[in-house]
Amino acid sequence: MWPFPKKRDFYKMLSNQAEKVEEGIDALYEFALDPTEAKGREVNRIEEEADELRRVLIDELNRAFVTPIDREDIFALSRTIDDMCDYAKSTVQEMILFETGTNEHIKKMAEVLCSSAQDVSAAVRLMKSHPQAANDHVVRAKKTENFMERRYREALVDLFKDTDVIKIIKLREIYRHLSNAADRGDESANIIGDILVKTA
Repeated sequence: MWPFPKKRDFYKMLSNQAEKVEEGIDALYEFALDPTEAKGREVNRIEEEADELRRVLIDELNRAFVTPIDREDIFALSRTIDDMCDYAKSTVQEMILFETGTNEHIKKMAEVLCSSAQDVSAAVRLMKSHPQAANDHVVRAKKTENFMERRYREALVDLFKDTDVIKIIKLREIYRHLSNAADRGDESANIIGDILVKTA
């Protein structure tokens, strides 16, 4: 039996997961521009790959004797990043199921979500090597969430001018999923910020 415990690179595993989620959000944006079933399947495929990366990370976390970051922070960051991709998948599923098509609000909200995912991914990638640069991305990700809130409210105001109750209910669910994804991006940024403080 090898006397030294296996070295697990949790920074790299978190970065791989964040990059995969960024890829999933980009695919969501492409779907929002042109909601075809093929583009929807692409979002689902990437979400499944992101889930697998999270499963591996959690398995390694359970086996690890020592971690470079608090276990709770690793687990929480992995969960919130994964939630972003989960909401992307549910957005696609309900747009197809409800046959809502797309609109300018969905496109703009998905575009904002892309910016959030990019900053979260960059922050995770730079946490260990360039903490100040990582923190800059944290700040940007949090500003993006505020921008999403404005987009969300604008979408609801416009939606409630409609008289078709069924349409209102369907689109409100879509908007909510997109807003929730941004909330998880904001939560991810908060956790990264906490990690940067603890490891400074």
